Amino acid sequence: MLNENSHNGHRAGRKVKIHRVKIHHEGTSILILLFIVLLVLNVPAWLFLPTRVLPSIFTAVSAMVYIFVFNFFRCPVRHYRGERKGHVVSSVDGRVVVIEQVEEPEFIKGPAIQFSVFMSPLNVHANWFPVDGEVVYVRHHKGRFLSAYLPKSSTENERSTIGIVTPEGHRITVRQIAGAMARRIVTYAREGEEASIDEHLGFIKFGSRVDIFLPLGTEMLVKYNQTTRGGVTPVAILPETAGEEPSTVNQK
Repeated sequence: MLNENSHNGHRAGRKVKIHRVKIHHEGTSILILLFIVLLVLNVPAWLFLPTRVLPSIFTAVSAMVYIFVFNFFRCPVRHYRGERKGHVVSSVDGRVVVIEQVEEPEFIKGPAIQFSVFMSPLNVHANWFPVDGEVVYVRHHKGRFLSAYLPKSSTENERSTIGIVTPEGHRITVRQIAGAMARRIVTYAREGEEASIDEHLGFIKFGSRVDIFLPLGTEMLVKYNQTTRGGVTPVAILPETAGEEPSTVNQK
C-alpha cells in the first residue's frame, strides 16, 4: 500500500503537463505560510522598535530566509531533445555518488547497476522519469532518516520505489529516498500510467537522493562525482535486447 504522504500533490491523469510551472505547486502553501509568518514578525519590529537598524537587519535576514526556501521549489522549464529510445536520462539535479553493480530484490529481483544522484539544498528538487515506458509498480516504505550519503539509506530510509517497463521490455527501478533533512517524499507515478522523460514522477521536499537501478550491460555515460540535470542529462544507454544482458558494468 502506498503511504498517504506519497499521494499528496497528485493530479488526476498523466495528461496534465507541468512544463510551464516556474514554482512547483508543492511549495505554494509553504511559501504562503512563510510569507505570512515573516510579515507578522517584521511589522511589529518596524512599528515599535525605537531604532531603524534592528528592523532593517531583521527584514534583511527574513528576506534571505524566504529566498532560501523559495529556491527549493523552483521548477525550471525543461524539454529533453535528445535520443529517447534506449536512453536513460537523469531523474534529478545533483551529483553522482554511486555507480556500482548490486542486487535489486524489490522490482528487478536480481543483479542491476545502481546509479545514484545526491541533491543538495541548492538543487532543483523535482524528480523526472528517467525513461519512457509504463509504470507497473509503485510502493512507499516507511523507514529511518539517515544521511542520504550513507549506502544503507537506500534500503533503511523512508523511500518510494517506482518500477517502469520500457517499450523494449527493460525493467527500471527508481527509488526516491528521504534523508536527514528531507523528510517529505511526494510520488505522482501510478501503476498503469505512462512514464515520459518530460514528466515529473515526484518531488522530494528539501533534497536527499534518487537511486536508479538499470539492467546489466547498460552503458554508463556519466562518471562518479559528475553533476547532472534532471530531465536533461543523458546518463546511460540500455542494452539493445531485454533479458540478454552481459554480467558486467559497461562504463565509458
